[in-house]
Amino acid sequence: MPPTPLIDLTTVDLSEIQFDRHTIAEVNPQSYEMSQLDGIIWHDLPQMLCLGYKDVTDSEFWIRGHLPGRPIMPGVIMVESAAQLCSFFMKRIYGLEGFIGFSSIGKTKFRGTVLPGSRLYLLGHIDKVRSRQFSATVQGVVDGKTVFDTIISGMRV
Repeated sequence: MPPTPLIDLTTVDLSEIQFDRHTIAEVNPQSYEMSQLDGIIWHDLPQMLCLGYKDVTDSEFWIRGHLPGRPIMPGVIMVESAAQLCSFFMKRIYGLEGFIGFSSIGKTKFRGTVLPGSRLYLLGHIDKVRSRQFSATVQGVVDGKTVFDTIISGMRV
């Protein structure tokens, strides 16, 4: 059974973009094929919640090889999108300075597929913040269905 959504998407204007791809690129160092976050729609700093998205196109770098004839977004790329969401939140909204690197992934469950033409919503909650490290719960949602959930940690390096 999928977990309760971190954010009720029916209460958010999903057409309102707070931070676009250009603004994200000013904060997150990933570029070219590894830029896996297209926008931030909404955030709540006191509650440590954020909502972003990745539009999955038919020109993604992984399309040709994963899987020929049936392109499915790799789980590792879904988790990378989640990490980029949390990194942006921690740097731009929360104000953590310096380079943030991935430090762990845990309790990840894949519950559905993400295909070209989908908008993958990323719902994030920063659970713990320490001086150099944070952890977050992130859920991926496509067409109202949870397709993955994970716990990730990042560390200021």
